[in-house]
Amino acid sequence: MQIEQSMHPSSNTGGHDYRLPLAILTSLFFMWGFITSLNDILIPHLKAVFSLNYFQAMAVNLAFFGAYALVSYPAGALVKRIGYQNGIVTGLAIAATGCVIFASAADIQRYAVFLIALFVLASGITVLQVAANPYVTKLGEPSTASSRLTMTQAFNSLGTTVAPSFGAILILSVAAVSSAELALMTDVELAQYNIERAQAVKLPYYMLASVLAMLAVIFKLIHLPTIVSELTETRADNDSIWKHKHLVLGVVAIFVYVGAEVAIGSFLVNFIMDPAIGNMEEAEAAHYVTWYWGGAMVGRFIGAAVMFKVAANRVLIFNSVGATCAVIFTIMLDGQAAMISILIVGLFNSIMFPTIFSLAIQRLGALSSQGSGLLCVAIVGGALIPLIQGALADQIGIQMAFFIPALCYLYIAWYGAKGHRPA
Repeated sequence: MQIEQSMHPSSNTGGHDYRLPLAILTSLFFMWGFITSLNDILIPHLKAVFSLNYFQAMAVNLAFFGAYALVSYPAGALVKRIGYQNGIVTGLAIAATGCVIFASAADIQRYAVFLIALFVLASGITVLQVAANPYVTKLGEPSTASSRLTMTQAFNSLGTTVAPSFGAILILSVAAVSSAELALMTDVELAQYNIERAQAVKLPYYMLASVLAMLAVIFKLIHLPTIVSELTETRADNDSIWKHKHLVLGVVAIFVYVGAEVAIGSFLVNFIMDPAIGNMEEAEAAHYVTWYWGGAMVGRFIGAAVMFKVAANRVLIFNSVGATCAVIFTIMLDGQAAMISILIVGLFNSIMFPTIFSLAIQRLGALSSQGSGLLCVAIVGGALIPLIQGALADQIGIQMAFFIPALCYLYIAWYGAKGHRPA
């Protein structure tokens, strides 16, 4: 038998009040939700500044979510060596550095530099996720771990909800002119205008860097409950995470879920701007992204209550079928109906990630930590699937390219019905 470590609070049963540490930790979930959702504003902004096609613009997601694939395992090893609290501080410091590089890239005027900065920023967020998610589950009784994580994730959804409006006001509305005025500009005037637009990211990202740096100092100075290691679980020498089919299929489900959610969010502004859909200017369309992410926040509270009485996999089936239908309606309809249909998908997305995650790691025992790491790597779907949809959008248009998320949600429905069952 081979021994693996399982992490538990030194005083889980000692009646300690963990409400203050949990309240402090919710700020992290808010921040990385905020930063992730801000990409939905950056994509149309950088697309316009650098005259990119949709495939090239989706490199924003490749740089950001690609960090999950490359950094998750090293981050896990780092957190194991330095501890959860120091891991949080390290993640915040790296993320703050990424924000500074991103703001400085506005002076360099190179798309590649923006992408490098986003990779650094996302690497810090990855370290934060690896450290904070399991730490929250350990701050209290195991029986209430799910409710604690659901509540902190609700604040993550709050961050994704408010970020689009923040970006619309501080990024998209700066130096904004109408399409008619753009058509009258000379090449020199247009180049100067794009320089001014690129500069619009400096203030918000310097602000984010300051907040992240301040949080790093706070988490370095405060005292959080210590997590100690206990040798409590064993596994057979020949056991492997790859032998657990429901986990492997769950990794695919996380991959396609994150990919579908990010792809839809990334195309929302340009889709709503389409004359056949919303016929809006960029800054106005950006505000509607808030409804997409806000639906996910509302749905998370509703789903948490429903799952007290309804099996989690059944809720997953209902939501994924609902999301599939909404996307199909978006493809088939025009105008406001199509716009409303795609925004409703956010409501159905709400419970998918935590539900798939919990179904995928059930009955793994001592392999749970390895399974969790593998699921975290699958978040790279947010980098690859938007690229595929972007390439298709360049060929067949944004609206028809939404059939890619529809296929993703169909797979998730199957996983909820069949694929989640442990052997």
